[in-house]
Amino acid sequence: MTTTAAPTARRAQPGRAAERTALAGTTTLLRFAVRRDRVRLPVWVLGLGLLTIATANSVHTVYPTAADRASIAHGSDNPALLAMTGPAHYLTDYTWGAMLGHRMLGLLAVLAGLMSVLTVTRHTRAEEESGRAELIRSAAVGRHAQLAAALATAAVADLALALLLTVGLPGLGVPGLTTGGALLYGVATAVGGLLFAAVAAVTVQVTAHTRTASGLALSVLGAAYALRAAGDAAENGVSWASPIGWLQRSYPFVDDRWWPLLPALALTAATAAAGFLLSTRRDHGAGLRATRPGPATGSPLLGTPLGLALRLHRGLVGGFAVALLLLGAMYGSLLGDADSMLKDVDQIREALARLGGRTLADSFAALTMLVVAVVGGVYAVLATLRPRAEESAGRAVPVLATGVSRSGWLGGHLAAALLGSTAVMLAAGVGYGLSGALSTGDAGVFLRLTGAALAFAPALWVTVGFAAVVYGWLPRAMPLAWIVPAYAFVIGYLGPLLKLPSGLDRLSPFGQVPRLPAAGMDWTPLAVLTLVAAALIALALAGFRRRDVE
Repeated sequence: MTTTAAPTARRAQPGRAAERTALAGTTTLLRFAVRRDRVRLPVWVLGLGLLTIATANSVHTVYPTAADRASIAHGSDNPALLAMTGPAHYLTDYTWGAMLGHRMLGLLAVLAGLMSVLTVTRHTRAEEESGRAELIRSAAVGRHAQLAAALATAAVADLALALLLTVGLPGLGVPGLTTGGALLYGVATAVGGLLFAAVAAVTVQVTAHTRTASGLALSVLGAAYALRAAGDAAENGVSWASPIGWLQRSYPFVDDRWWPLLPALALTAATAAAGFLLSTRRDHGAGLRATRPGPATGSPLLGTPLGLALRLHRGLVGGFAVALLLLGAMYGSLLGDADSMLKDVDQIREALARLGGRTLADSFAALTMLVVAVVGGVYAVLATLRPRAEESAGRAVPVLATGVSRSGWLGGHLAAALLGSTAVMLAAGVGYGLSGALSTGDAGVFLRLTGAALAFAPALWVTVGFAAVVYGWLPRAMPLAWIVPAYAFVIGYLGPLLKLPSGLDRLSPFGQVPRLPAAGMDWTPLAVLTLVAAALIALALAGFRRRDVE
């Protein structure tokens, strides 16, 4: 019996040794990744955590009585707002905790997912694309160590956010914000981040390009949010097809149900395992999807800075154009029923009345067009970040070693960002206009909504200009480039809920745009925004000419 068991034990050892070898160096890479992100991740965690805690404190101050909360609950029980917030079950007992979970849990899960996706792609595919991963793997590092360290880094950030929420929310002393509910709220947010980190672990195996991998993962995130929104608006159960819907149905501060997190954790584990498995099916530096060979000869346009920039930006422009076309179409489909949906909602009618407009449909279109424009602002920042990616990857120096000037190279990228910003807003306007015309039966809606979308183009140009100034003068502080769209989003999304002063909106370039079709056209602020954008771009070019190129 002894001689039979010994060979069995010896045969099992190589498998365990191989497993340990595949993960060799994970701890070291994790420490290195955390050190690299010692500023980036704390900013994410503190930003999301403090935003949630501040929101919880504000709703307690703004809606102090049960009657106030019942009024806002009544105003939230319509398809348009349920699509933007969460399931109607939160409205049955609208305590301060229920209000927080209803308005913020889905949003926070999306933002945690965004943080995790960018973290995983940064420490995996971006490292391979830059060539640094090859140097690391030449040492005693296991095959799966880099992916495991990237997932662990995202997990550290997600768990830190969960801990901050668990401690911070009950610490406000607001009745109903219990420790158990806060723990569930924080864990649900962390699970959302972990799930989309696992999705990114798969997409980085599919393509050889960092931006494509991030785009694929964010497309999954967007699809999950869209399914959740469609299901909650119609209250037909479609939300159960979305993991974000699972997280929201944990109902923190209402029912405190833990079991909806179990399928999300199971899906996370299965997706992460698929990422590790797929990593063994491809070569280092390559993707599972083979790169399509290009033509034998290039276009003469590629010999110019603008032509090269347009080629590099075309994938990002196309993805955002399709996304905004669909987003605009979704909002446009609601225009025909806007009057009936919102006629009994006093808070919404008051907010829309401030915009003016002949009908509720016009005011609703003006309000939701701001949301579409902020998503366009995300494109504007991502497009402006492209030169930084080219510089970090070492591709900018060979181009600048030719006859291309610094101003010409950066100017080409900024021109592509400006043109792309206009193109994605045009796509949004076309989608909104076509869908709105069909839902209202008024063909004239198409031109009015297309013009309303294009009116936000100068605001996006200012967003490009601000991000370009950060790149031109402070390239290591590129997260500051997100200030403009982030501020516009927070004021636009949370401003009506928290009854923030309307003047805060005017501090954003998006707040300077005439709210078409509710308001009349005013060319003066658009001309001013255009001049500001031009001045910012000139300042950015001056800074880039002065600093060293990495």
